[in-house]
Amino acid sequence: MSSPHLSSYTDRAQKHKNPAARALLHLMAKKKSNLSVSVDVTRKKDFLAIVDAVGPYVCLIKTHIDILEDYDQSVIEELQTLSKKHEFLIFEDRKFADIGNTVALQYSSGIYKIASWAHITNAHAVPGPSIITGLASVGLPLERGLILLSEMSSKGALATGTYTEDAVRMARARRDFVIGFVAQHRMEGIGAGDGDDLTDEDFLILSPGVGLDTKGDAMGQQYRTPAEVVTECGCDVIIVGRGIFGTGRDIDVVEVQKQAQRYQAAGWGAYERRLSE
Repeated sequence: MSSPHLSSYTDRAQKHKNPAARALLHLMAKKKSNLSVSVDVTRKKDFLAIVDAVGPYVCLIKTHIDILEDYDQSVIEELQTLSKKHEFLIFEDRKFADIGNTVALQYSSGIYKIASWAHITNAHAVPGPSIITGLASVGLPLERGLILLSEMSSKGALATGTYTEDAVRMARARRDFVIGFVAQHRMEGIGAGDGDDLTDEDFLILSPGVGLDTKGDAMGQQYRTPAEVVTECGCDVIIVGRGIFGTGRDIDVVEVQKQAQRYQAAGWGAYERRLSE
């Protein structure tokens, strides 16, 4: 089968069925950015300051909205305003992991109403295909996209081997809604059987654990460079957090912007090298 990651983001956008995937790929090409910043901070003030600072340099803002200690509805309103101002999509890293009916309610309802504002969300494959069915019942009418976790960047992660293969099989059966994976490598063809249709199979690979200055932390996170992630392993989006904003409290806007530009340039350079090889 062909290797979709060797085509440009623009060309790949033309073939994707899912609106969220097409929008993300078009934005990546327009902004010359494959950078996602994971804004994992606990104060609304810091959260919005970081998003505004990095917004011009990213294709995607990744949130963990439930860690904000002073969350209120104004956070979402301001986040959506910044999304339009800086032209980025929003990825709520919810990691759903329950039965279909429950995740549909978690996605659509409750305090956060994630489906109403997050272009992309994600889920564990542990519950089986019903989790995709439940989330799709809410997300597809809103033109949302789903990412499955098939690999993780933490030391000792159990998402390997047959688990990864089963996650890819689940995604393959729902390419209308599942647009890719949180993973460390390409997933096309993984777990495929003789009767599987792999025509135009192109999963977006979002890869966390990216750093230019360190190889790991005390919590078991392992870091790779943008070149390792994008050029060598064929991943599409690099996810960076503390490497850009540090502790995230009372940020130095100029320094955060400097680091965001640095990672944007490194990620885009790795992508251009991939296309030229």
